[in-house]
Amino acid sequence: MSTTSPATEVRKGLYGVIADYTGVSKVMPESNSLTYRGYPVQELVEHCSFEEVVYLLWNGELPTASELEEFNARGRSYRSLDPGLISLIHSLPVDCHPMDVLRTSVSYLGTKDPDQFTTGSEHIQHVGHSLLAQLPMAVAMDIRRRSGKGIIAPDENKGVAENFLAMVFGNGPESPASNPEDVRDFEKSLILYAEHSFNASTFAARVITSTRSDVYSAITGAIGALKGPLHGGANEFVMHTMLEIDDPEKAAEWVNATLDSRKVIMGFGHRVYKRGDSRVPSMKKSFLNLAERHDGQKWVEMYENMERAMDERTGIKPNLDFPAGPAYYILGFPVDFFTPLFVIARIAGWTAHIVEQYEDNSLIRPLSEYNGPEQRIVVEIEQR
Repeated sequence: MSTTSPATEVRKGLYGVIADYTGVSKVMPESNSLTYRGYPVQELVEHCSFEEVVYLLWNGELPTASELEEFNARGRSYRSLDPGLISLIHSLPVDCHPMDVLRTSVSYLGTKDPDQFTTGSEHIQHVGHSLLAQLPMAVAMDIRRRSGKGIIAPDENKGVAENFLAMVFGNGPESPASNPEDVRDFEKSLILYAEHSFNASTFAARVITSTRSDVYSAITGAIGALKGPLHGGANEFVMHTMLEIDDPEKAAEWVNATLDSRKVIMGFGHRVYKRGDSRVPSMKKSFLNLAERHDGQKWVEMYENMERAMDERTGIKPNLDFPAGPAYYILGFPVDFFTPLFVIARIAGWTAHIVEQYEDNSLIRPLSEYNGPEQRIVVEIEQR
């Protein structure tokens, strides 16, 4: 077998490789802070709606009041329940992963788009806006049909976060949609998940875009990448872990036993952040607020005991998925739907990157260092 040439450096996973320019987001090395178009995400979380952040990612600047009003009106105009999508979702197995339903929904919506695809930013944002309206409805329908509940129609008078919560949980007094604080804490999670530079799913979308394929194909590929537990699926695994441990007093023992067996503990560490994920303080604050309002102290203790055990043993800090998992559980979402919630938010970032890729496109086609057999002769089958 041939070996790698000493002059060739192979970066597994493209670790440390700078593939292109982007003006969408960056983790600033001095502050260790994730920024969207230059704004620290922790400030956006405190001062902006999700829609304002989407506008920022797509247009480069925060909107004025009139610009936001127009933007919201356009986005909400796409909230119409497609009978074919309803039929498709209800025809799918109830035991398939919700990300499979979401991936299939995007492919279906791509077949229904009456407009011929163009690479212009206005058309790409049109598709992004449409998906930002349609996919929350698809997720809500899927959640409710699995528990035998009927569809709740969208409301054009509500923002993305409130409308989605109402479509999932209804508008009764016990629904998170009826509690402005719950709506706001959920909305903050959408802002934090909205964008994160050249992560695996975004890079997948940009690779597909670089071939001059359409937006639906790029988003479908991105969803496929996000499904993996080493990327978007981590928030589900965090909560499955907490439910498995069940007793906060056993958390440290579980962490140490898992580390002793050299297994990965989801929700900790991040390739980009060197001093801890800058999104965690904001998400943890929302998680703690939700826990206080909804009798979730058990999950707070679980979080703190696991966090402490990991820090003492490894020094590795939590990433965004660690507080997001129990926050979504407290809100009442089924665990298998945590990653689709990620998709709803990340449509914003994916769309911004697809626009950026097309504005200065070059086919993404890396090389590889071959380490297979040297060239050889094919022998006739009778002589093998």
